Amino acid sequence: MKVRYYLDPETDQPHIYGHGINETEVEEVLRGRGEDLPAARGSRRKIGQTAAGRYLQVLYSPDEDPESVFVITAYELSGKPKKAFRRRRRRKRK
Repeated sequence: MKVRYYLDPETDQPHIYGHGINETEVEEVLRGRGEDLPAARGSRRKIGQTAAGRYLQVLYSPDEDPESVFVITAYELSGKPKKAFRRRRRRKRK
């Protein structure tokens, strides 16, 4: 899968860096198990866990090429959203 990233105009670096996330973690979530849900304006959000155990939400837009996505942002889940996601995963396993 080809992954492109939104670049922050001020730093010319991927926007995810501002949230303490790197490309490897984003790609682990996109390729791994988790929830892939619709989001605003045709984009999607994928919630999943990295190999290191972090829970992330990745907002992305599918490209015309089915093997390519454009990542808008990603951030670590915490608090109630993280608890809700973990609860939903436990329910699916039963």
